[in-house]
Amino acid sequence: MTPPSLGPRTIGRPTFVLGLLVFCGAAIGTLARASLSDAVPHDDGSWPWATFWINLVGSFVLGALLEALALGGPDKGLRRQIRLGVGTGVLGGFTTYSTFVVDLDVMTRAGHLPLAAGYAAVSVIVGLALAAAGMGLVGALAGSEPLVEDGDAA
Repeated sequence: MTPPSLGPRTIGRPTFVLGLLVFCGAAIGTLARASLSDAVPHDDGSWPWATFWINLVGSFVLGALLEALALGGPDKGLRRQIRLGVGTGVLGGFTTYSTFVVDLDVMTRAGHLPLAAGYAAVSVIVGLALAAAGMGLVGALAGSEPLVEDGDAA
């Protein structure tokens, strides 16, 4: 068996097209997020509602999208393009870990540590719950079996 070449690698057409889908989707998602954030500004010592709702809606939609795609079959062809363009691109640009962290940093530096801790905890816990809810809703609508049965180890 010959070891793989460690020389320069060229990017093939399919990789470029998928990257372009992610790039274009991210531009759309980022513009949508920035517009909503500008429309609902907040002070350093207040809950960043725009970022909070953006991330929660994005978590739910991403969970639903990924479940729908997984139920549709293997991650290839159009399903892969949708996952990358819409999931990674649009929803990755729309939701924002970076703004979430900046909001936490601003609250902490302004002396609002309990608010920052609450915001972090609620955002992560509710975000995970909503991603699971999105997956569960799509699974229920599609009549799929749950991936983990009651009593099974995850």
